[in-house]
Amino acid sequence: MTTATATTVTATTSDLLAPEPIDDPAAHRVLTGDRPTGPLHLGHYFGTLHNRVRLQDQGVEMFVLVADYQVITDRDLADRLAEHTENLVLDYLAAGLDPERATIFAHSAVPALNQLLLPFLSLVSVAELSRNPTVKDEIAHSSQAAVNGLMFTYPVHQAADILFCKADLVPVGQDQLPHLEVARTVARRFNERYPHADGSAVFPRPRALLSEAPMLLGTDGGKMSKSRGNAVALGATEDETARIIRGAKTDTERRISYDPENRPEVSGLVLLAALCQDRAPETIAEEIGDGGAAALKRTVTESVNEYFRPMRARRADLAADRGHLRQVLHDGAERANAIADATLAEVRQVMGAI
Repeated sequence: MTTATATTVTATTSDLLAPEPIDDPAAHRVLTGDRPTGPLHLGHYFGTLHNRVRLQDQGVEMFVLVADYQVITDRDLADRLAEHTENLVLDYLAAGLDPERATIFAHSAVPALNQLLLPFLSLVSVAELSRNPTVKDEIAHSSQAAVNGLMFTYPVHQAADILFCKADLVPVGQDQLPHLEVARTVARRFNERYPHADGSAVFPRPRALLSEAPMLLGTDGGKMSKSRGNAVALGATEDETARIIRGAKTDTERRISYDPENRPEVSGLVLLAALCQDRAPETIAEEIGDGGAAALKRTVTESVNEYFRPMRARRADLAADRGHLRQVLHDGAERANAIADATLAEVRQVMGAI
């Protein structure tokens, strides 16, 4: 049995690489989202955001969660929460998510979703949660003096996020696979314990959609993260982008090569340029050759600014109407609440709580 108790979790044969075509897109439902703790960055975009847009455009039903309740898992206060929430929606729309085709909503606006957390918690042991590698990593980088209980329930809360709308596909980075494994475990155990009268399952077991670049390194050589100050925000200006990339960590070898195992920092920059140019990273490295770190950073800066220039222009236009951003959240919450209420009623029925 594969559960989140393993120290590492890898993709399973049922997971998909996001560039692969989705058979019968209308038959699938995707749940994805982010915590509103700051602006989205290039790692978010290439790790999952551009895949969300691609899936939406293919006709897959898309649910995009602004996980405002989960902000306080690793911090004492939800600082500037309303501002960050609106800016998150702003990044979504600028990247191409369409509120007419994607349901964009906030955690706190869907009470029935959060009520699923209690029965789901009864299906997972404390030992399983404490050994979750993603939780361990988040704890290591937490800004809190002491770890709160919500941190340990975080993976189960994410299971509720995924299962309330019965999503069967979840775009994630490699580092999020342990959390998705918890959702699979919760779905399987719930279905075994509380099947429908005819024996059918209540919940699907969601699969991962892994991107071509599941984890981009930050400018310090670690995981790119909003909280670690090592990322280029999607809404950064071209000058800000150049300044951040100039400060990126490289190594002492002058010739540029693409060797992720032995030269992770240099290879991360090469990969970023390659993704922006839609070319092979080996080709980018060969063209830079003996140009060294300065030429590499110049290439990356030009590639990033060229790729994101149209998106940043759209973002600036959308930012002028904050009321529209709030209306997107309002409309999304109405749709999400109708689905969450129906799922919670179904759960209560199979559990004999009605």
